[in-house]
Amino acid sequence: AWQWQLQGKVDLGVRARVYDIDGFEATRADVRALHRRHRRAICYLDVGSWEHFRPDAGRFPNSVIGNRYAGFPNERWLDVSRFRLFAKPLQARIAMCARKGFDAVEPDNVAGWEPENDTGFDITPADQLRFNRWIAREVHARGMAVALKNDGRQAKQLSGDFDFAVVEECFQYHECGYYKNTFIDEGKAVFEAEYEQKPKEYCGTARAIGFSSIRKSYDLF
Repeated sequence: AWQWQLQGKVDLGVRARVYDIDGFEATRADVRALHRRHRRAICYLDVGSWEHFRPDAGRFPNSVIGNRYAGFPNERWLDVSRFRLFAKPLQARIAMCARKGFDAVEPDNVAGWEPENDTGFDITPADQLRFNRWIAREVHARGMAVALKNDGRQAKQLSGDFDFAVVEECFQYHECGYYKNTFIDEGKAVFEAEYEQKPKEYCGTARAIGFSSIRKSYDLF
């Protein structure tokens, strides 16, 4: 079982072996508390979009900050085709996760190349693969595991670079096969969340194919 909580004080009462929590908000003490309870801690980071409220927001050049991320007014896409221009703050974020003692990193928004994402930039599939693999290498270099967050259409090409997957609403949008035929078949975990569907609509299938699926609110409290 896994727990995904990106807001508020970490609720240690959830009976889950894996916790995915915000890398900036979580403290080293939070991670230690999870480890004392024999739980693994995943560090959530935004790497493919820019959030104005983060303490390092000023380290990202204006030239790589694009359109608003649909549904998130405080967030804008980043031009990952030119990620070298903001590599240093991303490296610092990953290093922060390592200092806090996290076991793994969930790097979010790594599918800007998909046509439905209006980033404001011409990000190609090759650009996305290059960036995602760089992120994976940076995380591994600091001794942590790394998750592929969504980007199912490139899962086959990326599963060898990533240790597990974190997926949203793949049952609702009929995209779970991307991860079943790669990560699960390779013996790697898939942590999956649904927002709209009721558990009875997907839990049986999730168990059958080896996913760890939960239902959450969009706020991820």
